Amino acid sequence: MRRRIVLLVVGMTTLVVVAFAVPLAVLIRHKVYADAVRAVGDEANTVAVYLHSEETDRTSVQIAAYLRTLNDDRTTSVQLGTGQVLGTLPPGGLAGLPPTAQRQDDHGSDHGPDGGPGGGPSLPISYRGGKLAQLRVPGPGGFATVRVYAGDDQLHSGETGWWLLLVGASIGLLLIGVLAAELLTRRIVRPLVDTAATARALSTGDTTARAPTDGPREIGEVGVALNRFADRIDELIAEERETVANLSHRLRTPLTALRLDAEALQDPADAELVGTHVTALERMLTSVIHAARRPQREGRMPSCDATAVVGERVAFWSALTEEQQRHSTVVLPDEPVLVRASAEDLAAAVDALLENVIAHTPEGTAFAVDLTAVEGGGRLVVSDDGPGLPQDEPVRGRSDRGSSGLGLDIARRCAAATGGTLALGASASGGAEITLELRAP
Repeated sequence: MRRRIVLLVVGMTTLVVVAFAVPLAVLIRHKVYADAVRAVGDEANTVAVYLHSEETDRTSVQIAAYLRTLNDDRTTSVQLGTGQVLGTLPPGGLAGLPPTAQRQDDHGSDHGPDGGPGGGPSLPISYRGGKLAQLRVPGPGGFATVRVYAGDDQLHSGETGWWLLLVGASIGLLLIGVLAAELLTRRIVRPLVDTAATARALSTGDTTARAPTDGPREIGEVGVALNRFADRIDELIAEERETVANLSHRLRTPLTALRLDAEALQDPADAELVGTHVTALERMLTSVIHAARRPQREGRMPSCDATAVVGERVAFWSALTEEQQRHSTVVLPDEPVLVRASAEDLAAAVDALLENVIAHTPEGTAFAVDLTAVEGGGRLVVSDDGPGLPQDEPVRGRSDRGSSGLGLDIARRCAAATGGTLALGASASGGAEITLELRAP
């Protein structure tokens, strides 16, 4: 977007410069040419005045020296009454030159229409691709003819400086336009980019992100509205989590009654079995309450050390796996692996994966837990040597082995909450292999 705005401003500036420069260029060309043509006539008049001076008679040597002091851009010559030509004749020499206009008054003197020497100011005429000015004035040996000629190249030679000035001014205006466009886009685009980044952060679950409110008024209003939206999300999440926590807390009363009933059973084995299930249910209920109230305890962006959590959950299940004579291979990194998930959520995901191994493979089946640190997070792989996963296992709520089918969904939600993924596959022995990609906070 920033590049498009810069290109738009540069394009508009170019159009303005062109619209300004083209007429000005035409005007410069016309003005320089008219001044050069006028200079041809002025030089002819100047030479005529020099020859017609009443103070002294000019000799041919003086006239030739005077002509050498004149402008070299023009061809100037004087043809004396004796026929002698001083200076440089126009192209073509004397042959083909147009006649010099003159008229004689009653005293036989040669005057122009205005009474000046040689007809007053000379009007150059077109001649052989240029302009020629001719005047007849009294001179040594009778009337002399002054001729000044300049070709079109010489008449337009004065345009070069003006062209350079015009081009420099146009480039300067374009540079000013580019600089103004850059400043404008920075003021407009930067708040928009920051606002878009805030929207992306909110979409990934980072409700701490806030948009800038500076910059142009309209963009600032968008940032204010987006921040209000994020605040409202925080409020709704807090209300929802508090409601869930309250409902879960209410379940503690019937759960306590259930525990008392279990303890009242006459058969010790049944009492212990029911008590174990009640304890597990109570632990899960406590986890739900903690998870629901996490924004008040941990902040909006939870994180934990996956190495510690996975190691703790594997140790928890080790009593049961050893009783079932399951050989386990556990590989954990030496350093902490920080992931964007709460310890409770990650523990629930690990429990779900290990429970799947125990529930869906025969006793004595080996399994492996491998946690590795990768760029941007961690990777947890749980594999076994069992029969593998059925094809419909990824679908929530469906299972052909008598379970609720929610175990993998719990793990998938944990991975998705961090910005990662869950992948299902087969282990090297043909069993199931479940990979969790967990992103760093």
